[in-house]
Amino acid sequence: QVQLVESGGGLVQAGGSFRLSCVVSGRTFSRYAMGWFRQAPGKGREFVAAITWSFGSTRYAVSVKGRFTISRDNAKNAVYLQMNGLKPDDTAVYYCAGGTAYSGSSSLYDYWGQGAQVTVSS
Repeated sequence: QVQLVESGGGLVQAGGSFRLSCVVSGRTFSRYAMGWFRQAPGKGREFVAAITWSFGSTRYAVSVKGRFTISRDNAKNAVYLQMNGLKPDDTAVYYCAGGTAYSGSSSLYDYWGQGAQVTVSS
């Protein structure tokens, strides 16, 4: 059994920052990677960033590269998404996810957080 609990969303003006947290508990099976995805109104679930538990290898969507940073704290079973220079297009519900593949495809992740709303005003 695995449970992912997110926190840190809210409302911010363009150019502002947020830090999202995702705490994983009750891990029964190991997972290779954690990822962040987002879903805006009228859009599908979009890849944002991913990180491996072992060595912290990262990958980012082009749209957020240079602005967002994904990190993890293995001792706390936590993953974070630091979001800087937020834009209105970043407005979405953000989901953390665990999967067995280091991938940008949401279909390869099988555990999901409840979602955190991030709203960026223009």
